[in-house]
Amino acid sequence: MDVTIWQWGLIIVSSLILFFLSPLAKSKDQFFKATHRKKAPNVLMLTGSLIISWIFAKSITNAANLGLDFGIVGGVAYAGYYLSFAVAGVIIYQLRTKGGFTSIHQFLTTRFGKGAMALFSILIAIRLFNEVWSNTMVIGSYFGEMGTDTYYLAILVFTTLTLAYAIKGGLSSSIFTDVIQMVLFSVLLIVILGVIFSTEDFTAKEVATSGVWSFELGLNLFFAAIIQSFSYPFHDPVLTDRGFLSSPKVTRKSFLWASILGAVCIVLFSIIGVYAQSQGMKGQAAVEVGKAFGVIILLVINFIMITSAASTLDSTFSSFSKLLAVDLKLGDNLTFGRASMAGIAILGTIPVFLDAEILSATTISGTMVIGLTPIFVFWKVKANSLSYYLSVICGLVFGFLLVFDVFPTSLILTSGKYAGLLWVNVWGVLCCTILYLIPTWIKK
Repeated sequence: MDVTIWQWGLIIVSSLILFFLSPLAKSKDQFFKATHRKKAPNVLMLTGSLIISWIFAKSITNAANLGLDFGIVGGVAYAGYYLSFAVAGVIIYQLRTKGGFTSIHQFLTTRFGKGAMALFSILIAIRLFNEVWSNTMVIGSYFGEMGTDTYYLAILVFTTLTLAYAIKGGLSSSIFTDVIQMVLFSVLLIVILGVIFSTEDFTAKEVATSGVWSFELGLNLFFAAIIQSFSYPFHDPVLTDRGFLSSPKVTRKSFLWASILGAVCIVLFSIIGVYAQSQGMKGQAAVEVGKAFGVIILLVINFIMITSAASTLDSTFSSFSKLLAVDLKLGDNLTFGRASMAGIAILGTIPVFLDAEILSATTISGTMVIGLTPIFVFWKVKANSLSYYLSVICGLVFGFLLVFDVFPTSLILTSGKYAGLLWVNVWGVLCCTILYLIPTWIKK
């Protein structure tokens, strides 16, 4: 059996099916707000869309690799990021019901001015830009080594096909296909876990005892994820855009369910890495396990990656389109919305040819936006624009300290991998919060 032919078949056939099933957006509400027959998404649709749009290709690749490195502790540590849904759900509910705000951009403009909103827009545009290349590179890696012709071709074909159905229906297409992709993901994950646990030498007990609950072996990342969850969701329009589609109560319920179920999905997927660890495998956990179980399971894992990457990519295109057309009011029409999707697809693919790092995209961007923590957590505090800029710029500074590895080691109070990440975030959030509140204290 020629695996490559089947892999191409999975990408092309699944994308074409989604294209023909996707609704055609004929109005701005359908394209930018996902209204269908004048109805907003219900709890089931919104929960499914939230989960699958965040279980992207790079996140499940990371989850499996963390399972390989740290056992089940690694999976639980990465699942810590899914607290973001609960935090965002509660705060967006309050912003809508108690503050009367209809979007994150309206909240920032009202409280801190247009300059603050512009800076925030730059941050989330960078986030969306990163989402394109970091997910498509995972798909390319299943077709060939980085830099090979098949690697690049797979990325270009996958991006183009996903763009085609995203352009057709905008956010309506994204929400609609997310539900299909969530069902597919669940079924395929059950199949993989079923095969893994059918082996005689691998049991649930082995999974439970596979890691050590220490800072050195996974807990640094877990606590860093928990801290980042109070800022991380707000710079991700894929998540926050969905916070203003349905009624406040439906939204809050969906976000809370997504927090629990999303974390469970990540932990379950990390079991693939735990199995790889038990067998002494090295490299990319999901790929190696797929190869070990033969062509069929390799294709199933490949299909999971395609499903999760497509769901994130179409959501990224939709969110970028809404950012430019609706939030920034650069061209509130369908033609501009569709053109901006094509624009981010092209720009976001360029780093693929520069061999950018996949796994750094999540943690570094997460640190750079920790300045958003006090802005949203203390949203009821009547702070001025100075507070906003002090906090956001402070977060960016700590982000760069991490990127360039110049954070003082004397302030890192634990050891092991991700210790630097944890303590940059601890001290960073503390400094951002103090700087945010100082102008309000002086004013009083």
